[in-house]
Amino acid sequence: MLGCADDMDVVAQARDGDEAVRLATRIPVDVALLDIRMPGADGLTAAERIAELAPAVKVVMLTTFGEEENIARALRAGAAGFLLKDSPPEELIQAVRTVVRGEPVVSPRVTRHLIDRYLAASASGDEPAPARQGVDRLSGLTARERDVLALLGTGASNADIGARLHLGAGTVKTHVSSLLAKLECANRVQAAVVARDAGLLRGA
Repeated sequence: MLGCADDMDVVAQARDGDEAVRLATRIPVDVALLDIRMPGADGLTAAERIAELAPAVKVVMLTTFGEEENIARALRAGAAGFLLKDSPPEELIQAVRTVVRGEPVVSPRVTRHLIDRYLAASASGDEPAPARQGVDRLSGLTARERDVLALLGTGASNADIGARLHLGAGTVKTHVSSLLAKLECANRVQAAVVARDAGLLRGA
């Protein structure tokens, strides 16, 4: 699928996680697309090692529902994106383009599923800190930052947010960086949880 895109080349293919690490550290690679479940070193271990040995390489993980704990680990390893294995070709190709621009990508379905799982944990008191604060955490945001957060919470990319709000790419990126800092969120998934918990996504 990636080879069909005019603006990208598949420079290597790995049979397992160990080979993926070797290739990503020995040849020029912009993006490494990893399956969470791979022979040998799995995709998560490979992502952690690539982040350590070749930090310039952007890692996009392929995942399935039911692997949320693995996604959290990959986020900590610095993965730039998450897509479902059944994502259509155009979504996969666009994700590679997006992470090359320095923007993270999380499939909307993955984002919504993660949010639902995080919020379901709140009943037992096990939800992560970003989902406990509710509306109070939004008090420091500007009106425009709230608009951006609401769309970010649906899994929208920066390009999608810009199109919906009629904002330039640089402006959207600035708003996202600002709201992440104000909310003390490490990534877009955590911010999406805050948005859902505060009621910004009702009816979305």
